Amino acid sequence: MGDYSKALEFYEKAHKIYEKALPSNHPLLATSYNNIGEVYRNMGDYLKALEFYEKSHKILGKALPSNHPNLASSYSNIGEVYRNMGDYSKALEFHEKSLKIEEKALPPSHPNLATSYNNIGMVYFGKGDYSKALSFLEKALAICQKSLPSTHPHIKETKDNIDYVKKKM
Repeated sequence: MGDYSKALEFYEKAHKIYEKALPSNHPLLATSYNNIGEVYRNMGDYLKALEFYEKSHKILGKALPSNHPNLASSYSNIGEVYRNMGDYSKALEFHEKSLKIEEKALPPSHPNLATSYNNIGMVYFGKGDYSKALSFLEKALAICQKSLPSTHPHIKETKDNIDYVKKKM
């Protein structure tokens, strides 16, 4: 799909500039680490992705209040790596941290909540707990249908996930 090595090259060049120009706890460094982690995740190098997501999270944890939505996104990214690695207990731990922040910081129909419910649903799917998976995916779909246009890809993705779970039940 993408030219990940090229993306990595440019993200690393940008990161070196940030390291020279910014203090070590600057949020732009966290964004840079996150972007590099995302490329590694897309490449399937989950250990490297985790390394960079954790560096990003460490900065955000110091720079932001504990209930900031960006921290929730950071927890979610780490949770997705653990899910990709098949470590469903760790994935659930991080996705639940993300959801807890979002439930406090965001309105109840915010699309980020739908993403968290979807992610948790897919963790339960990976664990083989299809009824819990379905419950979370249905919550995700309800929010998507309230907050997104009917043609939005997240609605289709969530419906597909629900269908996939139902076939396993």
